[in-house]
Amino acid sequence: MRIIAIDPSLRCSGFAVLEKISGKVHTIEYGVVKNHPKLLPSGCLLAIRSRIAELIAQHTPECAVIEGVIFVQSHRTAITLGAARGAAILAAAEHGMPIYEYAPRRVKQSVVGRGGAQKQQVGFMVRVLLGLKETPPPDAADALAIGLTHFQTAESARHGAVVLERI
Repeated sequence: MRIIAIDPSLRCSGFAVLEKISGKVHTIEYGVVKNHPKLLPSGCLLAIRSRIAELIAQHTPECAVIEGVIFVQSHRTAITLGAARGAAILAAAEHGMPIYEYAPRRVKQSVVGRGGAQKQQVGFMVRVLLGLKETPPPDAADALAIGLTHFQTAESARHGAVVLERI
């Protein structure tokens, strides 16, 4: 099974393409869609949608997994994050892919063992679990963690332990 995992943000959206073969997860590609601070939000959204669509066309994943909505104190931040999520979801939906979402606390619990883990802990565990030579940038590490969570959850769903949350 091949997936694309996305940690959306207007300026730095993390992405990861992962594949599970014979029970082992392999990293195909990961990185960050970096948007210049002076780029208008509409340009950022277009860049996110375009890069995710490009990755989907290049790697042909079976599904997309994305970080769920997080609690934020500012309405403006919530709207901005929602727009970035929307751009990423649109790219996957345009390719007819099933899309799953996972709450940030669930991702941290899955990868680190604590829902309140720090970004450095997530990065370290992702590096260890995937056998990477270096710790990925924080946004890419979050995307990799979201992907690992999906594989773990999909395995549990196969055994009837959980139901996957599809959007």
